[in-house]
Amino acid sequence: MSQYFEINPDNPQRRLIEQAAQIIMRGGVAVYPTDSGYAIGCRIGDKNAMERICRIRQIDKHHHFTLMCRDLSELSTYARVDNTAFRLLKNNTPGAYTFILKGTKEVPRRLLNEKRKTIGIRVSDDPITMALLEVLGEPLMSTSLVLDGNEFAESDPYEIRQRLERFVDVIIDGENRGEEPTTVIDMADDDIVIVREGAGDVQPFLNR
Repeated sequence: MSQYFEINPDNPQRRLIEQAAQIIMRGGVAVYPTDSGYAIGCRIGDKNAMERICRIRQIDKHHHFTLMCRDLSELSTYARVDNTAFRLLKNNTPGAYTFILKGTKEVPRRLLNEKRKTIGIRVSDDPITMALLEVLGEPLMSTSLVLDGNEFAESDPYEIRQRLERFVDVIIDGENRGEEPTTVIDMADDDIVIVREGAGDVQPFLNR
């Protein structure tokens, strides 16, 4: 049975955030809120926890995983970013974007796209997400919590608890969330490609 923490979405309680972070650091799988619905995540280097997430989400190793980072500095540790990309990222993070970038050697190989050696990177402005990352001191290996039969990420923490409390280690209830997904921008190669248009404004990335 998972731990269930009700956390204030605007002013997260430090004590509860620390308890959730401790569970993750011990190898736990966490469900947590972001600015684009709920996500499921674990420590970046935890193979067993990642395999559990794959079973819960019913995805395989070819799925494009995302690293949820605290800021642009942390992002640059795990992704290769040239000057043009850096300026765009600086002007548009934090925000409702997922960026596809070439991974660095800091990213475990199993998280990289097998053919392109890319990784999804996010910098969210959600207070709970940011508080959790601050305590962890490292990115969260994440993927949107899209359960079987659904098109968008889960938005209702009560329903998530009903379905997943026997399969994950901690659920952070940050109240109901919107279902609009992030905008996905592929910046791994010379051309910038809008993979999916979602909550983030695509305009800054057009005609680049």
